[in-house]
Amino acid sequence: MPQRTIERLIGRLVTDEEFRLEFTRAPRETLATLAELGWELTRVEADALLCTDIRLWSDAAARVDPRLQCSSLKTREKRGKQGD
Repeated sequence: MPQRTIERLIGRLVTDEEFRLEFTRAPRETLATLAELGWELTRVEADALLCTDIRLWSDAAARVDPRLQCSSLKTREKRGKQGD
């Protein structure tokens, strides 16, 4: 079960902009929240995620076709306000 959780988590990090931003801003807190929601991660897996260069997730997301991405409306709203 945990391997499936890792695959699911990495998939979200690469395709879900809002989740990726949440994780990159507060990785430990995000993993704790997921654990509270029933996502099963071993300590080793959580530590490995926390030791992974945080830039990997944005770099990987930038290489995925945009049609596979879930964009954050919050990010777009912030960009719009900055451009005003």
